[in-house]
Amino acid sequence: MADRPTALFAMDPRHLPGLFPPHVLSRLRAVVEVDPALVVQDLGDPALAAVLTDTEVLVTGWGCPPLDSAVLAAAPRLRAVIHAAGSVRGLVTDECWQRGLLVSSAAEANAVPVAEYTLAAILLAGKDAFGWRERYRADHRHPAPADVAGIGNLGRRVGIIGASRVGRRVLELLRPLDLSPVLFDPWADEESAARLGAEPLPLDDLLSGCGIVSLHAPDLPTTRHMLDRRRLALIPDGGVLINTSRGGLIDQEALTDELVSGRISAILDVTEPEPLPPSSPLYRLPNVFLTPHIAGSLGNEMERLGRTAVEELERLCGGLPLAHQVIRADLTRVA
Repeated sequence: MADRPTALFAMDPRHLPGLFPPHVLSRLRAVVEVDPALVVQDLGDPALAAVLTDTEVLVTGWGCPPLDSAVLAAAPRLRAVIHAAGSVRGLVTDECWQRGLLVSSAAEANAVPVAEYTLAAILLAGKDAFGWRERYRADHRHPAPADVAGIGNLGRRVGIIGASRVGRRVLELLRPLDLSPVLFDPWADEESAARLGAEPLPLDDLLSGCGIVSLHAPDLPTTRHMLDRRRLALIPDGGVLINTSRGGLIDQEALTDELVSGRISAILDVTEPEPLPPSSPLYRLPNVFLTPHIAGSLGNEMERLGRTAVEELERLCGGLPLAHQVIRADLTRVA
């Protein structure tokens, strides 16, 4: 690959300023030839034929279309895809692997704000902050000691489902706190769980033994509706379910029934579908804290994704291994 390979931005143009503010863009342009005024979403546009012919690196982000055989045929010199976002599952096709493209993702960087959101949710859930917000609005009084028996974060068991990038980061953030995390992950044995600072448990045991459960599994055919009606019923009365992963991991109808009953509470940044229809009761239930998929990188956090992409390009152009390379086998068990 040339010292300064020719690159092309392939993403929704709205995201470029957040990912690559001037100081980050300047650093990027020091290692690749790229036109920041040319940000494309339709890689099949015939007007791009000459540009694609010369492109050696695609710098991709949210809004980039799949890199199918037609795109790859139009880009004979393409050697690398540097994704300034999380999952590449909807972007990278079989043809990319057959071509032998190098693929990198900023998923590790995107895990940081998701884990931070999750940590805040866990700590607030342990104090029943959202429940007390509702009660305080209604009766305008401070709780009596008997009212708060059992709440608090000292020694509380917190169930983490999935030792994903986010799950591992959450466990790292929990480590200095007086909580007792437990972990379910089919790939994590007792030794690896111990390294993460958690006790490994089967999924059913985790659900029945934790008052706070946080979901961090990848969205795969094998994990779809992994929290079905039977498993949701295992969560103890008064428990809190946190989901910052993907809505499809939970049977939405079964979850709605549990929440409407008031038996458990939920902190949901993702749902199925997304957004929920206006008629959904989850918008109005006092035991549901619902946010519109904001846990991941947004606002000033997007710069972290752009910096990660630039660092990967610096490694690539310096002849060094990528730090965040995605290989085909990874996609069988990661997001």
